[in-house]
Amino acid sequence: MSVKARRISGRSETVTANYAFDPAEDDVIIRNRLLTRTTTTRGEPPLKKLQKKFTSLVLEIEKDEDNYNECGKLAKAFLQELSTFEIPLLKSQAIVAANLREKENFNELKDEMNRQIMQAQADIEDLKKQLEESKIERRHKEECEVIRKLISAQPPRSESEKIIHELEKEIAELEAENTASWRLLELRKKQFTLLLHVVEELQNTIEEEQKSLMEEQRSSVEDTAMSVD
Repeated sequence: MSVKARRISGRSETVTANYAFDPAEDDVIIRNRLLTRTTTTRGEPPLKKLQKKFTSLVLEIEKDEDNYNECGKLAKAFLQELSTFEIPLLKSQAIVAANLREKENFNELKDEMNRQIMQAQADIEDLKKQLEESKIERRHKEECEVIRKLISAQPPRSESEKIIHELEKEIAELEAENTASWRLLELRKKQFTLLLHVVEELQNTIEEEQKSLMEEQRSSVEDTAMSVD
């Protein structure tokens, strides 16, 4: 296969090298071939041949001679040439019809592809929405998993209730101690106030006794002085 490929490649390179027409001239030649039904650059076009046959027949008919045989031959040749020219036309007509059907099929296929493309785009948008929803759901699941782990790390409810009960008991004891301390403090305040009052009374009593004793001493001294006199 490589040898054949090299041969074909070499042949195409040779044809390209010996190509005598530029692309614009090539398009003109192809257009003329299609219009004149010619498939080669050699010989007369079929339309020109048909025109010559028809011209020969008309000229022969217009002659004022007894040339029925010649006219018949020319008519037969014209009809043969006409049928020869008609066959490619019928082929072209069939090709055109096939191309039109192919074009319709292509348009239908194109519409179907466009519909599938639009459906695919709609599906892509739906998948994007589903992906976003999945991301949100996954994030929520991850958050719930973190919360679950935190909850799992905590002690069981019975133990927590036991700890809460013990704390409430301690709080109640502390409140009771606080109340007892407050009452004791109030009692001590009252006792201290009473003690201050007793001390004050005792001090007043001592002062009065000292005054009385001084008065007595002074009276005794006066009496002694008067007796001496």
